[in-house]
Amino acid sequence: MTTPAGSGTGFGSVSWWGLSPAVDLQAEGPPVDPDSQAENPELNVLLLGSVDGRHLLRTLARAALWPRRRFHFYVLENNLEAVARHILIFSLALEDPEKMGLQERSETFLEVWGNALLRPPVAAFVRAQAGRLAHLVPEPDRLAEQLPWLSLGALKFRERDALEAVFRFWAGGEKGPEAFPMSRLWDSRLRHDWDLHMKLHDRGARVIHTREFRRWRDTGVAFELRDSSAYHVPNRTLASGRLLSHRGERVAARGYWGDIATGPFVAFGIEADDETLLRTSNGQPVKTACEITEHNTKGLKTAEESHLQASSVCLTLLVFPSPAAPALEPFTVHFLPLDSAHTLHHKSCYKGQFQLLYVACGMVHLLSPELGACVAPGGRLIVELAQFLVDLRQEQLQAFSSRVGELAQAAGFAPQLGGKPSDTFARFYKAGDSAPGHEDRAVESGTPPPEVLAPPLEATGWPSEDRTQPLEPETPPSEPLKLTSESQASLLEASVPPTGSQAPKSENQNVPPETKSPIPDL
Repeated sequence: MTTPAGSGTGFGSVSWWGLSPAVDLQAEGPPVDPDSQAENPELNVLLLGSVDGRHLLRTLARAALWPRRRFHFYVLENNLEAVARHILIFSLALEDPEKMGLQERSETFLEVWGNALLRPPVAAFVRAQAGRLAHLVPEPDRLAEQLPWLSLGALKFRERDALEAVFRFWAGGEKGPEAFPMSRLWDSRLRHDWDLHMKLHDRGARVIHTREFRRWRDTGVAFELRDSSAYHVPNRTLASGRLLSHRGERVAARGYWGDIATGPFVAFGIEADDETLLRTSNGQPVKTACEITEHNTKGLKTAEESHLQASSVCLTLLVFPSPAAPALEPFTVHFLPLDSAHTLHHKSCYKGQFQLLYVACGMVHLLSPELGACVAPGGRLIVELAQFLVDLRQEQLQAFSSRVGELAQAAGFAPQLGGKPSDTFARFYKAGDSAPGHEDRAVESGTPPPEVLAPPLEATGWPSEDRTQPLEPETPPSEPLKLTSESQASLLEASVPPTGSQAPKSENQNVPPETKSPIPDL
């Protein structure tokens, strides 16, 4: 069954893009110990709810500015569609440059990542990549050979099966636009949240033009890189499944329950290393958020290639290994089971393992002493605040920030000293360690301190109150979705009870009559 019924709120119940600008995780974590004798020092990062890979991509793009380091990114999401999007985005970023040039890769990335509707060539790319990934997921040996940067070993068997089902749906297991009628789903969500007022300017995102925001609100197309008539194929990567109540029975449904309030502009479109992109003329931004995003994502891919080539690891060798490839790959992305945040500390391989813990604003309710035990002495914690949840009032934002501080302290962290004040992130260090102060310029400025710079190179959600599950072939998910208890509710709902139009609807909502249909085969 496909249904347009959403949560009734502008943020939705599934997060497809981040609500904060991309950060360099090396700048947020502790620096490499200069006395360390390790030949290849590692940075182990645990990310809860990062959803779109933006922090990982920026970290890799800026890695050439730092001493050489091997990265282990451990990613924990609350739905498998987000895991699938991570994998698709990285496989696109690491596509063979001879098969897809920089311009085409950048445009494809933006469309898949932030547009509800795709151009036919981009949709064809998604189908082809999804088909390839659907065949690789159940075959660990082939997966390790072709995608050596990806580790799915920690996922449960049923999660891997469901992940394969997601890719098969993207690959066109159900033919035709009616399998996921995105335009109708989008319009239905807008009827639940008709306020078109763009509030991002009030939160500091003044480079977002009203006209590009309204275009996205009206059509779901944030990045219009061609004529508007070219965008008409539903972006299946924005589909998610959940169980709804229909005539007294719980049935599986597929729909769009994502954000229609903030948009995908914040991650790469409101900040830039090149400050000329942010200048204004007569009080108006010279560049649009779309143009800034396109510039930044092109820079990401150019820098990634340059870093990998400078490290004697050609970008193409990551996807297409050859005997010339070195044994050590520069990074690995490990995906963790969806419900593992409270149990990681039970495994010795995770306890005290991470130098940096990142928690998205929709996952802060998982911040606990048990999770804190997974952070190594001297480790750091960075929490995304609710600055760009635009329907929240100022007092709600303040209450959210206060609650974050309380949870961080209970988890064994203390506020980080000397950093530049931020409305977007809260930063902490592991209590009991020496407090980092003003000398920690990497964290304060977000850029590598001069003494650790490598020699210059010529080329260098809003998550649901209940976890959604992908639809499996012909049957609802194997385990019924359960309404989340108060202790598991999102922090914002727990600390700042929503009122009026902000109150999310229960999953036990009725299916609209016009959407009654049998569950399609995947």
